Amino acid sequence: MAKKMKIKKGDKVVVITGRNRGKSGEVLQVLPKEDRVLVQGVNLVKRHQRPGPANPGGILEKEATIHISNVAHVDPGSDKPTRVGFKIAEGGRKVRVARRSGEVIDR
Repeated sequence: MAKKMKIKKGDKVVVITGRNRGKSGEVLQVLPKEDRVLVQGVNLVKRHQRPGPANPGGILEKEATIHISNVAHVDPGSDKPTRVGFKIAEGGRKVRVARRSGEVIDR
């Protein structure tokens, strides 16, 4: 059975621990099997690329994955890290809510 991830693609998150602590960005990709996420502008690494017919090559800087336990949702109201809970909204739909403020995170 697949894991239930509280963080989804497109969410705003902030890094809460590690060398990138305090940086925030949007989730570009979620890897549930490895418990990792790819966050825009966070955990940048340098990759040496060999030149080819389509690309010039050189040293490229790109994002690397970060463990999901090292990131937290950004509260839509206060822009601070928050935990995520679930609530049944009107119409019987299950939505994610910020524990800090109680605001709905889902779009």
